[in-house]
Amino acid sequence: MTLKSPFHWIASPFFRSFALSLFLFSCNPDRIKQTDQLKQEMDDKKIKRITNIELTETVDDWGEQIVTVAQNELANKLKAGGSAAALCQLEQLPKTAALAKRYALTIDLLGAQDVQNTSLAPKEREVLDAYLYNAEKKLPQQSNIQRIADTLYVYNAAVPTESLICKTCFGDQEQPLAVWRLAFSKREVIRRMNGKKK
Repeated sequence: MTLKSPFHWIASPFFRSFALSLFLFSCNPDRIKQTDQLKQEMDDKKIKRITNIELTETVDDWGEQIVTVAQNELANKLKAGGSAAALCQLEQLPKTAALAKRYALTIDLLGAQDVQNTSLAPKEREVLDAYLYNAEKKLPQQSNIQRIADTLYVYNAAVPTESLICKTCFGDQEQPLAVWRLAFSKREVIRRMNGKKK
């Protein structure tokens, strides 16, 4: 009579296939992706010592840089004879689209008619009305940042009324006005600021 080892089941075909499927399951890329998402969520929930002043300064800095790139790209494409209808809707602007994706923000080009745009927060419409008033009175325009419902930072910057952008995209209005609107998610700004601090 031969005695079987207490571990004879390890050599069985059933155990080998079970071990292989367990190994493959643990290497599942979806599981790795979920783990990365979970890690990101946990990082987001950590207490971060970022003040409102730091957030505003960061949005101001990023907003200024992004508007400069978007404005140059749009003006150059309009000069080159691109489709004004598409370009004024910020289509066919790869650099601008890449920046919007990189910073997880929304970029719009608003005009005088947007003072009545109810999809914008009342605070935003007030600021647009002030830009319109300054344009009518030929007063200097300054960039502006508003905090909306403690979840959104909106950066606005007016385009000079004599620029090609203003004339092409909003020249048919009684008072040509073009204002950049960059809507930053507070959460995404904090996430990127925290990434830079590491």
